[in-house]
This record gives sequence, C-alpha cells and structure tokens, in this order.
Amino acid sequence: MIIINQLKSEMKWKGRRLTIREMLDEPHILKQKVARQLKIKESDITSVQILKHSIDARKKPQIYQVYSLGVKLNKLSEEAVVKKCKNANVLFSQQVEYHFPGTGTKKLTERPVIIGMGPAGLFCGYMLALHGYRPIILERGCDVETRTKDVEAYWNGSALKPESNVQFGEGGAGTFSDGKLNTLVKDKYGRNKEVLRIFVEAGAPEEILYESKPHIGTDVLKKVVVAMREEIIRYGGEVHFESKVTGLHIENGEVTGVVIGEEEIKTNQVVLAIGHSARDMFAYLDSIGLPMESKAFAVGMRVEHPQRLINEVMYGKEHGEELPAAPYKLTAKTSVGRGVYSFCMCPGGYVVNASSEEGRIAVNGMSYSDRNSQNANSAIIVQVTPQDYASDGPLAGVEFQRRLEESAYRVGNGKIPVQYLEDYIADKQSKEREKWNTPCIKGEYTYSNLRGILPQECEQAFMEGMKHFDKVIPGFGAGDAILAGMESRTSSPIRIHREENLQSPAVKGLYPCGEGAGYAGGITSAAMDGIYVAEKIAEIYAPF
Repeated sequence: MIIINQLKSEMKWKGRRLTIREMLDEPHILKQKVARQLKIKESDITSVQILKHSIDARKKPQIYQVYSLGVKLNKLSEEAVVKKCKNANVLFSQQVEYHFPGTGTKKLTERPVIIGMGPAGLFCGYMLALHGYRPIILERGCDVETRTKDVEAYWNGSALKPESNVQFGEGGAGTFSDGKLNTLVKDKYGRNKEVLRIFVEAGAPEEILYESKPHIGTDVLKKVVVAMREEIIRYGGEVHFESKVTGLHIENGEVTGVVIGEEEIKTNQVVLAIGHSARDMFAYLDSIGLPMESKAFAVGMRVEHPQRLINEVMYGKEHGEELPAAPYKLTAKTSVGRGVYSFCMCPGGYVVNASSEEGRIAVNGMSYSDRNSQNANSAIIVQVTPQDYASDGPLAGVEFQRRLEESAYRVGNGKIPVQYLEDYIADKQSKEREKWNTPCIKGEYTYSNLRGILPQECEQAFMEGMKHFDKVIPGFGAGDAILAGMESRTSSPIRIHREENLQSPAVKGLYPCGEGAGYAGGITSAAMDGIYVAEKIAEIYAPF
C-alpha cells in the first residue's frame, strides 16, 4: 500500500463551501488529488482509503482538511511509483494488522472470571469469548438500560444509588462521557485499531477509524456496549449484573475463587478490571496485603465557556455550521512548579454529577454524539503527588480525593457547587447574573464559593493556569467562565503491581487490568489493556 501523509484539501469545491461529511462523501475529489500527487492516472488507482483525517485551522480564515491516505494501484508497481514520486510524504508501507496470539496448551479447569465491565473488562471478556474461553463477567452495577434510568433520576433529584451511577455499571465510567477514543499509547501491535474496529462492528460510526480525535458520544456508546455484551453471550460468555465481588479465595499463593455475598465462583484466572472508583475493593485488596501503591494524578474543576467563543477563536468568525464544535488542548507551567492542563475536553457538552458515594460530590464531562450543547467544558486540573497526601500507604490518594469531594458536597449543600471565575479569584460567593454564561449541567447545582477546597498551592496554580490560557484563547480567563467542582476522578489514585506476565507478584492467576489498576487512562487505553490481558491468558491456556 502507498501511504500519502499530510495531503491538504481546502474546504471548498467548485466555489461552494462543503461540510466535512460532504467532503468525505465525495471520494472522486480525493482520487483526483491522489493522482496528481503520485503523477499517475486516476484509472491506475484501485482504491483510496482514509487512514487519518484532521482539520488545520492555523492559517484561518483559510481552513484545510488534512488527510493521510492509503492507496492501492491496479497494475503499476506501488514501490516504483513511490520511488519515482520523490516526495517525503509519500511512502510504501505494510499496514499493521492485529492478530490474536496462538493459544496455549494448558487445560483450563474453571472458566476465567472478569471483575468489572468497564472498557478493560468489556474488551478482555469480548476477546476471550471470541476465542473460545467462555469468560464470566461480574459487574457490580446494572445493565446500561437500567443504569441510565438510575443516573437520570439522580440528576433530577432522586437519591444516589451507590451501585448504579456514573461510575458503576455496564460500560464503566466512560459510558457517561464524551466517548473520546484517542490515546497516546503506542500501538505497534495494532490493538488500538482493533478496539476501533470492534466498536464500528458493534455500531459506532466508521469515522472513528480515521478521525484524529475520534469520539462517539454517550448516546452511541451505550448502544455499542449492549451490542458487545450480546456478542460475548453469543460466543459462550456470561454477564452478571448487580454482582458485587466482596472477596477472593487464595490458596498457596494462587487464586481459587471469587466471593459474591454468600456465593463463591471457583476459578483460577481472575481479571481485576474494577475501575478507578472501586474504593471499597481497593481497601479490601490492601487488607489482604496485595502489593499496591498510591500514585500521582490530578485534580481541579470543570470549566465552561460558550462553544461559540471556542469556535471563533479556533476557526475564525467566518466559519459556521460546516465545522464541528471545536476542541482545544491547553498546558501551562506555574510559579509553584505544578503543571496545569486541560483534560477530557467536551465540545458542545455538559458537566455531569459523577458521584458514587453519599456525602461526596465529583463531577465529570459528557457530550452526546452531536456535541450540540451551547457550552464547551473541560477539566482544568493540577498535578498532585503522594507528597501532597495527608498519610502514607496505598490508600492515601483515595483519602485525598474523598476530602475534596466532601468539601464540595458541603459548600454545595449536596448539589454541584458552581462559581464564576471572577468571584473565585476574589474569594466571594457567586450569584446567578443575567446575560452571563449559564451552566450546562446534568444534575442539580447551586452558586457557591469553591475557594478553599483545593490545597492553597493547587489553587494558586489553577488561577495562574487560567490566566495563561486566556493568552492562548482570548476570553478563556474572562470573569464569566463557569467553574464546577470537584474534578477528582481523572485517573486512579492506585497502582496495583503486576509482573511481565501481567499477574500480581503475590497471587498467581490474578491480573490487575485497566485504569483502576493504574495501567490506562481513558476508554481506548483501558480497552487495549483488556485485550493485552486476554492475550496473556490465551498464551498459557487452551480454550474450552
């Protein structure tokens, strides 16, 4: 295959401004450009595949679409065409295809058990089921249909359900998010592409295979998760909801079963894909001496701006409906030595109440597939390390999170506390103001004063970061920017140790996996880690 990188195309055709969808639906436009680039005839081209697509607005108001393309020719030698072209952006390459490894030979006496059905557990279970291992998946929360009703009821004022909320249930915390599928994890084995391919097979839009910042939105992600669950069952796996694991049976350094209340399921292979908010499970694992440690993460607040402001800064005022809601990515260094950066940016999104424990408030960001809310939001977060925690030990980061969330609950009187940036800087209570920005929030909220929740040094870093970001995106640090707290679940505060075979060094057959175990940071990387664990099990054991 010939790879053409950095092929630019103006967003106009025959004098008419085109939407991205129209551009992608006009393959002859790309075919003409490819033929000119390779100095061949259009008839020599068998197919043109979009490998990557992004928008380049650096020279606005001129906006370009940028493509990486895979080109196949019918009769001409692809290597010869590349050599003749003499263009650094044109090369001959073999695409990396994902292959599940050959199966092991050791006989399984019991079925593998996966604890948790977030992205890591879901993809681990999917791959094991697909290859004949008949896994049993145990999810403490509800199926996505029931879970959605529980979450929406909570957002509308009903009581929190500790086992059915934004954190717990089918699909994990990512189900109520923007459904962002980009990752910085290197992918030399093709796992990233395999994750996206499986998502498309389960009903996600095909664009995620090539968009530089793919997303599917929480509304589409829910349907995809259900389709994958049905496939797991069709291939011989089992999925059990409202099945909270309360303990493990371990004999002579090997796992022999999992405990659910009064019941035990015998197994010699347990995948710990428990998610970053399974604090009770963290405490249990610490009590039995499983090797684990606290780790650094980041905390801060959700910050909302009008999406039109972000669009105008990123694209220019000349562009309108033909472009999607604009994202941004921001980083800053501060005088106190702490990095501040944007995280989980949700164009056209909502801030959501993502709490999972009574008496504590945590927030997250969410977008639907159309990204059509009036506001953009992202977490603006500050790095924290174990040196910031009040105690030592593996659970110190969990206690740090809880203190922030308890403070947020208290100042918001049980609702999400929000504040205008101008008032946050002045350290005074906010009140709703006419003609100022209005929050786009899923869940009850109240105007409050968020000062004093973060440690003082983190507060200083946050305000310095907002001031710096205002230079990058004029208006970002305006007084009417809306803050909502607390964003405390950016990643797991725990890392559960594992060896090269991905098993715990203390318990044979126990596989810490995904974001909760400290080995991923988002939907795609967690899914990739789930696949990686499935591969390790398959390298040892033969399928049933």
